[in-house]
Amino acid sequence: MSKKIIGILTMAYGTPTAVDEIEPYYTHIRRGRPPEKQQLDDLIARYEAIGGLSPLNEITGRQVVGLAMTLAQMEPDVEYRVYIGMKHWHPYIDEAVQQMHADGITEAVGIVWAPHYSSMSVGTYIEYAEKAREKYGGPAKMTYVQDWHMQPNFIASTATRVRAALDEIPEAQRAETPVVFTAHSLPARITQMGDPYPQQIEESARAIANAIGHKNWFTGWQSAGRTPEPWLGPDILDVIKEQAQQGVKSLVICPFGFVSDHLEVLYDVDIEAKQLANELGIQLVRAASPNDEFDFLRAVATAVLEQADKD
Repeated sequence: MSKKIIGILTMAYGTPTAVDEIEPYYTHIRRGRPPEKQQLDDLIARYEAIGGLSPLNEITGRQVVGLAMTLAQMEPDVEYRVYIGMKHWHPYIDEAVQQMHADGITEAVGIVWAPHYSSMSVGTYIEYAEKAREKYGGPAKMTYVQDWHMQPNFIASTATRVRAALDEIPEAQRAETPVVFTAHSLPARITQMGDPYPQQIEESARAIANAIGHKNWFTGWQSAGRTPEPWLGPDILDVIKEQAQQGVKSLVICPFGFVSDHLEVLYDVDIEAKQLANELGIQLVRAASPNDEFDFLRAVATAVLEQADKD
């Protein structure tokens, strides 16, 4: 008897795979408007600072393979076929959905490689997938994991990495060291829209801090877009300056809104934030990214299986 087949559409931001792809990639992010030369030069400089290009696509590929293996282990009686679709580069979400339909997938679950929901982030990925599904006439049935920010394995695996970061702080000042949980900033108007994003960030941060028994924690924001409108704050650079003024000598940053090492982590935290911290006399330790860590992938797999069971 053949196994039931369920397609899994995993969705990520995407990143260029060669230097000559950076400009068209940036143009896609800007909805078809080419970047000005200074903007492009700034982005290229950031990629050069982390080694030339982002490892995001490579890591996402490992996450996809790991997720497929984890699903097979957790529920061997079903065949899960895992696909990847990118928002801003190949394979685009549209291309992934087209491939799923061509492969005869009729039932599918979609999930974004981001634990917290916002209509401006996860919501747009789902919109892209639904437009593609309508365009190609399938998969006939596709539901989506809206968020998985309180999935127990996500909380536990993140707590383990935060504890490891705190262990790098001298024991005498460890308990007093602030832990800052950060996520990608979004336009501040989402707070007037009733968007759950800020609340979910706070909820999962609190759960992680409670899991390790660390009382000195708060949330912050990073990687805000360069637009005139206000974005969610405080920005992590402002947080570092404020902590320095208060005499703080050590700080842990956990960028748990991101699930892999890429530009917003490797540059915005590891280079920009650490440089500022060093100038202000603060020891800054960044909690490791989950990447394709087993416990983290088990969190994603569990969220997928729970969604599939709802159908």
